Amino acid sequence: MPIPDPTQESALTDPIRPGENPNELLVFDHGFVRLDAAMADDLSVVNSARVSFAVRKDEMDERDEGLIRFLMRERHGTPTEHNSFRFHIRCPMFVAREWFRHRVGSFNEESARYHKMSDDFYVPDVGAVRSQVGKPGAYTFEPVDEAVALETQDVLRTQYKDAYATYQRLVDKGIAKEVARSVLPVGIYTQFYWTINARALMNFLSLRNAEAAQYEIRVYAQAVEEFFKQKMPVTYECFIDFGRTAP
Repeated sequence: MPIPDPTQESALTDPIRPGENPNELLVFDHGFVRLDAAMADDLSVVNSARVSFAVRKDEMDERDEGLIRFLMRERHGTPTEHNSFRFHIRCPMFVAREWFRHRVGSFNEESARYHKMSDDFYVPDVGAVRSQVGKPGAYTFEPVDEAVALETQDVLRTQYKDAYATYQRLVDKGIAKEVARSVLPVGIYTQFYWTINARALMNFLSLRNAEAAQYEIRVYAQAVEEFFKQKMPVTYECFIDFGRTAP
Protein backbone atom coordinates (compact mmCIF):
# COMPACT_ATOMS: atom_id res chain seq x y z
CA MET A 1 0.00 0.00 0.00
CA PRO A 2 1.43 3.41 -0.89
CA ILE A 3 1.86 5.54 2.23
CA PRO A 4 3.63 8.93 2.40
CA ASP A 5 7.25 8.88 3.50
CA PRO A 6 7.30 9.24 7.33
CA THR A 7 10.55 11.21 7.14
CA GLN A 8 8.76 14.13 5.50
CA GLU A 9 7.47 17.16 7.40
CA SER A 10 4.11 15.50 8.14
CA ALA A 11 3.46 11.79 8.21
CA LEU A 12 -0.30 12.26 8.43
CA THR A 13 -2.35 10.41 5.84
CA ASP A 14 -6.01 10.84 4.86
CA PRO A 15 -7.23 8.20 7.37
CA ILE A 16 -5.84 10.38 10.21
CA ARG A 17 -7.74 13.52 11.21
CA PRO A 18 -7.45 15.99 14.10
CA GLY A 19 -9.68 15.21 17.06
CA GLU A 20 -11.54 17.48 19.42
CA ASN A 21 -8.42 18.30 21.44
CA PRO A 22 -4.72 18.65 20.58
CA ASN A 23 -3.90 15.30 22.16
CA GLU A 24 -6.25 13.29 19.95
CA LEU A 25 -6.03 12.05 16.38
CA LEU A 26 -8.95 10.24 14.78
CA VAL A 27 -8.03 7.17 12.75
CA PHE A 28 -10.09 5.39 10.09
CA ASP A 29 -13.86 5.15 10.58
CA HIS A 30 -14.19 4.62 14.35
CA GLY A 31 -10.68 4.74 15.82
CA PHE A 32 -8.42 7.16 17.61
CA VAL A 33 -5.00 7.67 19.16
CA ARG A 34 -4.99 9.86 22.28
CA LEU A 35 -1.96 10.90 24.26
CA ASP A 36 -3.61 10.50 27.64
CA ALA A 37 -0.55 11.65 29.63
CA ALA A 38 3.19 12.05 29.20
CA MET A 39 6.20 12.48 31.41
CA ALA A 40 8.57 12.84 28.50
CA ASP A 41 10.94 15.44 27.08
CA ASP A 42 14.45 15.68 25.66
CA LEU A 43 15.79 16.96 28.98
CA SER A 44 14.97 13.58 30.56
CA VAL A 45 17.48 11.98 28.17
CA VAL A 46 20.13 14.57 28.99
CA ASN A 47 19.80 14.27 32.76
CA SER A 48 19.65 10.49 32.67
CA ALA A 49 22.98 10.53 30.85
CA ARG A 50 24.68 13.32 32.80
CA VAL A 51 23.92 11.68 36.17
CA SER A 52 27.04 9.61 35.41
CA PHE A 53 28.96 12.79 36.32
CA ALA A 54 26.54 13.87 39.08
CA VAL A 55 25.28 16.72 36.85
CA ARG A 56 21.68 17.84 36.45
CA LYS A 57 20.39 20.45 34.00
CA ASP A 58 17.22 22.53 34.22
CA GLU A 59 17.24 23.70 30.61
CA MET A 60 18.53 22.34 27.32
CA ASP A 61 21.36 23.99 25.40
CA GLU A 62 23.27 23.16 22.21
CA ARG A 63 25.71 20.93 24.08
CA ASP A 64 22.78 18.90 25.36
CA GLU A 65 21.41 18.50 21.87
CA GLY A 66 24.85 17.30 20.82
CA LEU A 67 24.83 14.83 23.70
CA ILE A 68 21.51 13.36 22.53
CA ARG A 69 22.88 13.05 19.00
CA PHE A 70 25.94 11.23 20.37
CA LEU A 71 23.81 8.86 22.45
CA MET A 72 21.52 8.06 19.55
CA ARG A 73 24.32 7.71 17.01
CA GLU A 74 26.35 5.38 19.23
CA ARG A 75 23.20 3.57 20.40
CA HIS A 76 23.59 4.27 24.10
CA GLY A 77 19.92 3.66 24.72
CA THR A 78 19.25 3.53 28.46
CA PRO A 79 18.99 7.34 28.91
CA THR A 80 15.99 7.27 26.55
CA GLU A 81 14.11 4.95 28.94
CA HIS A 82 13.55 7.45 31.79
CA ASN A 83 10.27 8.87 30.51
CA SER A 84 6.74 7.67 29.89
CA PHE A 85 3.94 8.01 27.36
CA ARG A 86 0.42 6.80 28.15
CA PHE A 87 -1.75 6.36 25.08
CA HIS A 88 -5.45 5.55 24.78
CA ILE A 89 -6.00 3.64 21.55
CA ARG A 90 -9.15 2.52 19.76
CA CYS A 91 -8.51 0.25 16.79
CA PRO A 92 -9.75 -2.90 15.03
CA MET A 93 -9.07 -6.03 17.05
CA PHE A 94 -6.70 -7.44 14.43
CA VAL A 95 -4.57 -4.30 14.75
CA ALA A 96 -4.53 -4.62 18.54
CA ARG A 97 -3.34 -8.22 18.29
CA GLU A 98 -0.33 -7.11 16.25
CA TRP A 99 0.24 -4.21 18.65
CA PHE A 100 0.32 -6.46 21.72
CA ARG A 101 3.31 -8.36 20.34
CA HIS A 102 5.40 -5.38 21.45
CA ARG A 103 5.87 -6.59 25.00
CA VAL A 104 8.11 -3.82 26.36
CA GLY A 105 5.16 -1.79 27.55
CA SER A 106 2.00 -2.13 29.62
CA PHE A 107 -1.47 -2.82 28.21
CA ASN A 108 -5.00 -2.82 29.62
CA GLU A 109 -7.73 -3.64 27.11
CA GLU A 110 -11.50 -3.34 26.93
CA SER A 111 -13.07 -6.58 28.21
CA ALA A 112 -15.70 -8.41 26.18
CA ARG A 113 -16.25 -10.60 29.25
CA TYR A 114 -17.47 -7.75 31.43
CA HIS A 115 -19.50 -5.59 29.10
CA LYS A 116 -21.30 -5.68 25.79
CA MET A 117 -19.17 -4.69 22.81
CA SER A 118 -20.33 -1.86 20.53
CA ASP A 119 -21.26 -2.53 16.91
CA ASP A 120 -18.38 -0.52 15.41
CA PHE A 121 -16.46 -2.46 12.77
CA TYR A 122 -13.61 -1.56 10.42
CA VAL A 123 -14.49 -1.19 6.75
CA PRO A 124 -11.48 -0.21 4.64
CA ASP A 125 -11.74 2.64 2.20
CA VAL A 126 -11.93 1.65 -1.46
CA GLY A 127 -8.26 2.52 -1.90
CA ALA A 128 -7.26 0.28 1.02
CA VAL A 129 -8.89 -2.87 -0.37
CA ARG A 130 -6.00 -4.82 -1.85
CA SER A 131 -4.91 -8.13 -3.29
CA GLN A 132 -1.91 -10.17 -2.21
CA VAL A 133 0.47 -11.13 -5.00
CA GLY A 134 3.26 -13.65 -4.51
CA LYS A 135 4.07 -15.97 -1.62
CA PRO A 136 4.78 -15.32 2.09
CA GLY A 137 8.02 -13.45 2.56
CA ALA A 138 8.07 -12.24 -1.03
CA TYR A 139 4.63 -10.83 -1.77
CA THR A 140 3.30 -7.41 -2.59
CA PHE A 141 -0.12 -5.81 -2.18
CA GLU A 142 -1.83 -4.38 -5.21
CA PRO A 143 -4.98 -2.25 -5.58
CA VAL A 144 -8.09 -3.90 -6.96
CA ASP A 145 -10.71 -2.64 -9.36
CA GLU A 146 -13.18 -0.23 -7.80
CA ALA A 147 -16.07 -2.63 -8.40
CA VAL A 148 -14.24 -5.38 -6.49
CA ALA A 149 -13.41 -2.97 -3.67
CA LEU A 150 -17.05 -1.84 -3.37
CA GLU A 151 -18.22 -5.45 -3.36
CA THR A 152 -15.68 -6.24 -0.62
CA GLN A 153 -17.03 -3.38 1.48
CA ASP A 154 -20.58 -4.66 1.04
CA VAL A 155 -19.57 -8.20 2.01
CA LEU A 156 -17.82 -6.96 5.14
CA ARG A 157 -20.78 -4.83 6.20
CA THR A 158 -23.18 -7.73 5.69
CA GLN A 159 -21.01 -10.16 7.64
CA TYR A 160 -20.49 -7.66 10.45
CA LYS A 161 -24.23 -6.97 10.68
CA ASP A 162 -25.08 -10.68 10.78
CA ALA A 163 -22.38 -11.51 13.32
CA TYR A 164 -23.42 -8.71 15.64
CA ALA A 165 -27.09 -9.69 15.37
CA THR A 166 -26.15 -13.22 16.42
CA TYR A 167 -24.10 -11.83 19.30
CA GLN A 168 -27.04 -9.68 20.37
CA ARG A 169 -29.43 -12.66 20.28
CA LEU A 170 -27.12 -14.75 22.44
CA VAL A 171 -26.71 -11.95 24.99
CA ASP A 172 -30.47 -11.39 25.05
CA LYS A 173 -30.97 -15.09 25.79
CA GLY A 174 -28.76 -14.74 28.84
CA ILE A 175 -25.67 -16.37 27.34
CA ALA A 176 -22.55 -15.14 29.12
CA LYS A 177 -20.77 -12.37 27.26
CA GLU A 178 -17.52 -14.34 27.43
CA VAL A 179 -19.23 -17.05 25.37
CA ALA A 180 -21.32 -14.85 23.06
CA ARG A 181 -18.25 -12.85 22.02
CA SER A 182 -16.95 -15.91 20.16
CA VAL A 183 -19.06 -14.99 17.12
CA LEU A 184 -17.57 -11.51 16.75
CA PRO A 185 -15.05 -11.01 13.91
CA VAL A 186 -11.62 -9.44 14.34
CA GLY A 187 -12.78 -6.34 12.45
CA ILE A 188 -14.63 -5.17 15.57
CA TYR A 189 -13.17 -2.17 17.37
CA THR A 190 -11.52 -2.57 20.75
CA GLN A 191 -9.70 -0.06 22.94
CA PHE A 192 -6.79 -0.15 25.33
CA TYR A 193 -4.32 1.89 27.33
CA TRP A 194 -0.66 1.57 26.43
CA THR A 195 2.20 2.90 28.56
CA ILE A 196 5.70 2.87 27.15
CA ASN A 197 9.06 4.65 27.30
CA ALA A 198 10.74 6.40 24.38
CA ARG A 199 13.24 3.64 23.67
CA ALA A 200 10.54 0.99 23.33
CA LEU A 201 8.38 3.46 21.42
CA MET A 202 11.13 3.98 18.86
CA ASN A 203 11.40 0.22 18.43
CA PHE A 204 7.65 0.06 17.82
CA LEU A 205 7.83 2.87 15.26
CA SER A 206 10.82 1.37 13.47
CA LEU A 207 8.83 -1.83 12.89
CA ARG A 208 5.25 -0.63 12.50
CA ASN A 209 5.71 2.64 10.62
CA ALA A 210 7.72 0.78 8.04
CA GLU A 211 7.11 -0.39 4.50
CA ALA A 212 6.77 -4.05 5.50
CA ALA A 213 4.12 -3.38 8.17
CA GLN A 214 0.44 -4.01 7.50
CA TYR A 215 -1.25 -0.87 6.22
CA GLU A 216 -3.71 -0.51 9.10
CA ILE A 217 -1.20 -0.69 11.95
CA ARG A 218 1.19 1.51 9.99
CA VAL A 219 -1.41 4.27 9.89
CA TYR A 220 -1.87 3.98 13.66
CA ALA A 221 1.90 4.08 14.11
CA GLN A 222 2.03 7.29 12.10
CA ALA A 223 -0.47 8.86 14.49
CA VAL A 224 1.58 7.73 17.50
CA GLU A 225 4.73 9.11 15.89
CA GLU A 226 3.23 12.58 15.67
CA PHE A 227 2.99 12.73 19.48
CA PHE A 228 6.54 11.44 19.93
CA LYS A 229 7.78 14.17 17.60
CA GLN A 230 5.89 16.83 19.59
CA LYS A 231 7.13 15.75 23.01
CA MET A 232 10.77 14.89 22.25
CA PRO A 233 11.73 16.79 19.09
CA VAL A 234 15.52 16.47 19.42
CA THR A 235 15.38 12.75 20.17
CA TYR A 236 12.90 12.32 17.35
CA GLU A 237 15.12 14.17 14.88
CA CYS A 238 17.98 11.85 15.77
CA PHE A 239 15.72 8.83 15.38
CA ILE A 240 15.03 9.97 11.81
CA ASP A 241 18.60 11.00 11.01
CA PHE A 242 20.11 7.72 12.17
CA GLY A 243 17.90 5.45 10.16
CA ARG A 244 14.74 5.11 12.25
CA THR A 245 16.44 2.61 14.55
CA ALA A 246 15.91 2.42 18.30
CA PRO A 247 19.18 2.91 20.26
